[in-house]
Amino acid sequence: MTDKVALCVGINNFKNFPSAALRGCVNDVNDMEKILKDLLGFQAQEVVKLIDSEATKTRIMNDLKKIVEGAKSGRYDHVVFSMSSHGTQVPDLSGDEPDRVDEAFCPYDLAQSGDDWDPEHIIVDDELRDLFIQLPGDVLLEVFLDTCHSGTGLKAIDLIWDRQTRYIPPPSMEGFQKMEGKRQRGLNKSMLEKGRHEHILWAACRADQTSADANIDGDWHGAFTYYFCKEMKASQNELTRNEILEKVRNDLQEGNYTQIPQLECEATVRNKKMI
Repeated sequence: MTDKVALCVGINNFKNFPSAALRGCVNDVNDMEKILKDLLGFQAQEVVKLIDSEATKTRIMNDLKKIVEGAKSGRYDHVVFSMSSHGTQVPDLSGDEPDRVDEAFCPYDLAQSGDDWDPEHIIVDDELRDLFIQLPGDVLLEVFLDTCHSGTGLKAIDLIWDRQTRYIPPPSMEGFQKMEGKRQRGLNKSMLEKGRHEHILWAACRADQTSADANIDGDWHGAFTYYFCKEMKASQNELTRNEILEKVRNDLQEGNYTQIPQLECEATVRNKKMI
């Protein structure tokens, strides 16, 4: 018998960067847990939550490795990973393309080393790719990233409301200049290049945008996660992924958010319900 498994990560506070605190990421985890249990058939023991100080790089990666090993042994046939935190960028660590930067995600123990982020305390998209491509082809992988891909700054309209960007720039001017003008390949393309086609990636915004940590209806949430969960609850999982995506895009547009969420997967999967 195979089971589902989910790892949901939400980080509002960062050990070494208190000024970079967010306010909606923990709520995102709780919202995602409710959707997984109420609508997608996950049992309580199948959803692992890592919040704030629990969500170090070591803990996140170790938990993901256990999930991948479980899937390889036939224990899991459906894997979900969600992460709500700051996104950032690092120089291309693999060296496979000279004019590229890597997308990266900030754990609780984010730390600086010299001009750049410390590789021991930052999660690079290449690391996630190298784990996820080990999943057997018959395992469904669905990833939700409510982070920013790049830091274009807050739009003027965002200053009117309580909104904050989920992007933290490289830790020094020298580090920032290494990124400037370079291309970002992204997790989806990276996995496709390595032959992993059986995955679904939900991203809160385009690669050239920021995603919002926002005060909505009196509490803080990731704008994408809030509206995704809202539409899932409203539809009771009777809509396809593509229909959910369009509703979330409309919600964000009506709320004067500039971010455009992305759904990256094969067309046949886009036109199916989540499960």
